[in-house]
Amino acid sequence: MSTTPEESSLLRQAFNVPNLLSILRLALVPVFLWLLLGPEEDGWALALLMFSALTDWLDGKLARWLNQMSRLGQLLDPAADRLFILATLVAFLIRDIVPWWVVAPLVLREAVLAVCVLVLRRNGFAPPEVTYIGKGATFVLMYAFPFLLLTTGTSDLAAFCRPIAYAFTTWGGVLYVWSGALYVIQCVQAVRGGGDRDAPAAA
Repeated sequence: MSTTPEESSLLRQAFNVPNLLSILRLALVPVFLWLLLGPEEDGWALALLMFSALTDWLDGKLARWLNQMSRLGQLLDPAADRLFILATLVAFLIRDIVPWWVVAPLVLREAVLAVCVLVLRRNGFAPPEVTYIGKGATFVLMYAFPFLLLTTGTSDLAAFCRPIAYAFTTWGGVLYVWSGALYVIQCVQAVRGGGDRDAPAAA
């Protein structure tokens, strides 16, 4: 069976280094969940969280350094970020590491954005591009999660990490919700204003 030029292009994009890192990050999500909720191997889960944060920073840098920026990468990177964040929040909620009122607004933000993407697609627009605020929020949350994992227990390390974890979580959570509100505003403006439907809805 022959492949179309578009399919061949997507295959080439999938095998560049930045996109392989994003795909690897996606593949590690179920492993991370199993470590936290199965054997509760928090040390290995912490290592995976730190690796995920590193690759999240590295794939963007490599895409620019190697001139390998692609549309597939623009979709894979935020998808991997969001899936890892959602998985971490659900696992932390089940493990009683964070309360429901911390998890609820962040999960609601993702649900609202999913609806926005569907609305944009129905009106002929591409999904919104990641903003600096959204990327910054993800970056802060990915740093908050390892510290939150270290707060479990009554050790001196847990006591030391607790204020750092709470500060990062508060800062990252506020930025995450704020960036979601900006995406919603951009979605409404795009749908109401019409315009070039081949262009991304957000700048």
